[in-house]
Amino acid sequence: MSGAMRVPGRIYASKRILDDIRDDPALEQVANVACLPGIAGYSLAMPDIHWGYGFPIGGVAATDADDGVISPGGVGYDINCGVRLIRTKLRYDDIEDRVEQLADALFAAVPAGVGSEGAIPSLNIGELKRLVRDGARWAAREGYASPADLDHTEENGCLAMADPDAVTDHAYNRGRKQLGTLGSGNHFLEVGRVDQIYSEEAARALGVELGQVTVIIHSGSRGLGHQTCDDYLKLIGTAMGRYAIKLPDRQLASVPIRSDEGQAYLGAMAAAANFAWCNRQIMMHLAERAFMETLGLSERELGFGLVYDVCHNIAKFEEHTVDGVRRRLCVHRKGATRAFGPGHPALPAAVRAIGQPVLIPGDMGRYSFLLIGKVGAMEETFGSTCHGAGRVMSRAKAKKEGRGRNLVAELAELGVTIRARGRATIAEEMPDAYKDVADVVKVMEAAGISDRVARLRPVAVIKG
Repeated sequence: MSGAMRVPGRIYASKRILDDIRDDPALEQVANVACLPGIAGYSLAMPDIHWGYGFPIGGVAATDADDGVISPGGVGYDINCGVRLIRTKLRYDDIEDRVEQLADALFAAVPAGVGSEGAIPSLNIGELKRLVRDGARWAAREGYASPADLDHTEENGCLAMADPDAVTDHAYNRGRKQLGTLGSGNHFLEVGRVDQIYSEEAARALGVELGQVTVIIHSGSRGLGHQTCDDYLKLIGTAMGRYAIKLPDRQLASVPIRSDEGQAYLGAMAAAANFAWCNRQIMMHLAERAFMETLGLSERELGFGLVYDVCHNIAKFEEHTVDGVRRRLCVHRKGATRAFGPGHPALPAAVRAIGQPVLIPGDMGRYSFLLIGKVGAMEETFGSTCHGAGRVMSRAKAKKEGRGRNLVAELAELGVTIRARGRATIAEEMPDAYKDVADVVKVMEAAGISDRVARLRPVAVIKG
């Protein structure tokens, strides 16, 4: 096995986006990923591409389930980082004069920041093992989820290949107090309003209306997932030599899917993914309580309902057609979202006719988008689309650019109330640090991969 490209690289971008990323090392990473043993079709990059660990963020690669490899760098450190969109029965007029109170209540209810913990009582390792085996079903048993929530979560909130024994005690101990917490970095909880509808039919099917109040939760598997990635990067990096795998970047450390190390990583990754689904589900429950208590509403009056929950750092086994042949593949999505088209049997009955809902958060000053997957995604991108705006500025540069600016006031001018653990987080995540997410989703729409359904404007943002 050599380091030569085995398939072409394909990048989805507009001229403007291509100009922005021309000097980004992420482009070289697209070529490096194309060297993976067993890779099928193309090494793909979405328009929100930027440099990441091994794979670019915004990268997609599918490897043969029998003869291909699994690469932790193709999933990332924050296993099953993902996005959850919640609709309500509220109109923006209902909360316009209560946004500050809502922001305070949500900031108090959902712990955020580096090392945040304490949303629910700490779990022992035995209970954590049951949780990572069952995913969101654990949340349902504990009263944090309804059957409808599970129906509207990708994979029903549980990857069956999870192996609780493949997760180290160190990883369990890092996650045991972190259920129901946002974490830091680009993770957030956002209250928004629907300010534009692009497809009336799809919006109706998803229960989304103009002027409606929505909530987005963006978070992942916290310390448990990060430690799991770290543990297996070390194991797989050491094991590569035994399988004579040579790659142009050590960060692409990979082993055959069918190897003992590959199977152990997949079991541990799925366990961390299940933790992440449970984490977002519990945050949804906490946010619902905060809304009800702040606004004095009953559960029925509030109407907190899950539109969909998607993950965008994951590897999953799926069937796709490549060069006219139906194949079982391991699809790595690293900063990319599953976007199955209409009629796909993996989709819940309520949305199967229109295609999978796709949730694309933007920056905290502009807007986010609700999309649906199209047939083109199944033909061109292994059922995948973009996952967000994509950074154009490093965190260090963003903090430098933010010096001397009152970013809280700037966001207020845009109609956004912000609550965060520190000013550094606000600077790192300021709108200028990201591409305009509208440009990103338009590229995927023009390519026939996913279509816009609605645009959501932020009114309150909770950050770590």
